[in-house]
Amino acid sequence: MWLLATLLAVIAMSALAVAAIGPRLGLYRMETVLSGSMQPTFSPGDLIIVTPEPVSQVHVGQIISYQIPIGDHHVESHRVTRVEHHGNGTIIESRGDNNAAADPWRAELTSHTAWRERLVIPKLGWLIIWMRQPLAQHLSVLVIPFLLAAWWLLRIWRPRPTPTAP
Repeated sequence: MWLLATLLAVIAMSALAVAAIGPRLGLYRMETVLSGSMQPTFSPGDLIIVTPEPVSQVHVGQIISYQIPIGDHHVESHRVTRVEHHGNGTIIESRGDNNAAADPWRAELTSHTAWRERLVIPKLGWLIIWMRQPLAQHLSVLVIPFLLAAWWLLRIWRPRPTPTAP
């Protein structure tokens, strides 16, 4: 039992390190898919990994994540359908694979870096969506640490079995 708990703790800490350190270093970003606009490439609840790429290398056909230029400026991950490279910026048009029409805007990529989709992890985004819920946050911050502390204290205070003489 102790070995299993240690193994689970090591796996959890490793996953946390991968999820926290890579994005901080700018090596990649993890994004949860919320809409079905890119089905069947990826679906709601999938997790996509995007990596930085020079804007000058953005081309038609690739999927990039960018802030839309209207409304709430949320991040969209759609396929590039047109690219115009200008001296001081790049303008793209895009469309979701599952959408009948192109997006109703032209987005200007003002940074020197674009974020290109590299990997899709099916259904893992549902875990992230669930972890953002208040109940899950209370469980992870209050209940689980309390149960672990109680289990460790019981192991410390539990009487040790007396060795039997041969």
